[in-house]
Amino acid sequence: MYAHLEKLSDIAAANGNSRADGTPGFDASVDYVAQTLRDKGFDVEMPEFDRLAMSSPGRPSLVVSGRSFSVTQASPLVTTAPGGLSAVTLRPEKSSGCTAAAYGSVNVRGAFAIVDDKDCSVVDKQNAAVGRGAVGVLVVSDPDESGSPAGLFTPGYYQQLTSPVAVIDETADAALRRTTADVRLTLNAKSAVVKSRSVVAQTKTGDPHNVVMAGAHLDSAADSPGLNDDGSGVAAVLETAVQLGSSPTVTNAVRFVFWGAQQTGLQGSTKYVASLGDAGLNDVAMYLDFDLLGSTNAGFFTLDGDQSGQPNPDVPAARVPAGSAGLERTLAGYLNLAGVRPADLPLGLASDYSAFLRAGVPIGGITTGSSQRKSATQARLWGGTAGVAFDPNYQRRGDGIANVDRATLSTTGPAVAFAVGTYAQSTEGPNGVPARG
Repeated sequence: MYAHLEKLSDIAAANGNSRADGTPGFDASVDYVAQTLRDKGFDVEMPEFDRLAMSSPGRPSLVVSGRSFSVTQASPLVTTAPGGLSAVTLRPEKSSGCTAAAYGSVNVRGAFAIVDDKDCSVVDKQNAAVGRGAVGVLVVSDPDESGSPAGLFTPGYYQQLTSPVAVIDETADAALRRTTADVRLTLNAKSAVVKSRSVVAQTKTGDPHNVVMAGAHLDSAADSPGLNDDGSGVAAVLETAVQLGSSPTVTNAVRFVFWGAQQTGLQGSTKYVASLGDAGLNDVAMYLDFDLLGSTNAGFFTLDGDQSGQPNPDVPAARVPAGSAGLERTLAGYLNLAGVRPADLPLGLASDYSAFLRAGVPIGGITTGSSQRKSATQARLWGGTAGVAFDPNYQRRGDGIANVDRATLSTTGPAVAFAVGTYAQSTEGPNGVPARG
């Protein structure tokens, strides 16, 4: 694993101390991982996908009765003319505004339509409003820590928005309810659609209709070499592939994936899952995610597949795919035998496993922590320093090879190999997952 880290470190050093998606450092990282897999006999795919790249953040705003409110430009490829676009605001009879019929007798021709964030995608809301003559759409939404409601921003939505669309908060909405005068919307952030890619390799042996997937994200944060986040996960997953080989004697096929564009909205993993379709998803028995495996002030966390810890309200227990509890038991069992007692990490919607979770695929994973500060209880459990971040250099320029703790990685890395090897032999038993199909 450390040899892979040294290579990724050299790549970052030769490319402005960064391996961020869209940079030469990322391209060189892709080439290194792909060639390493080819050298071991794997057939390597590098699926391309479109992603959004911002060239200028601008200052999107909405002026109501002389007061300016910041807005989120939901239509990143559509800007207003310099000076903005002025119109009155009207609301459909049904607040979600998902269909033309939702507007009833309300005539929104030449107006901004104000809708809520419920029931459908922002594309559907735009199409319905513009179909009734609106010049733009204002979506009232206050995203929580996990982001906007599921289904509001669907994959590739930004390429389907052809009119000015902005997200406003409840404060701006309250001001709009107090006026019937024109308001002025300015959308001046500038973005473009660019190409990115992930790296995918699957064993030539094992059941291709019961695939064990293991992944890590290949891109770093902007202006960071990304050796712990997530060079450590890449190194562990890549070396697991190297040691397993392309044609092992296994029951189930194993697919190794190294994601692009994780740091720019999980676009690699999200678009990959969307590309699989029902048949492709049905072949995936599980997805194991490995992110930040060598934090210098490490904690040891397993994804809370059995919901025994404090749950995330944005991921209700009923939405956790059956089988995730077994994956947690396998990973936690290995860490316990390796001498560290793991803790639960609440499931969220801001990691590469999230698209699999939404699709109903059992998920599991390990991390040693990022920017959160270690508590006194955790310091007694795992050692290290209380009150200090698990990874003090998280997404910073200091996330170089010295920021990867070798002792920590020597525990978490073999856990990757153990889990992959276990489920490559069988996905059945008390720690298994439900049969697909």
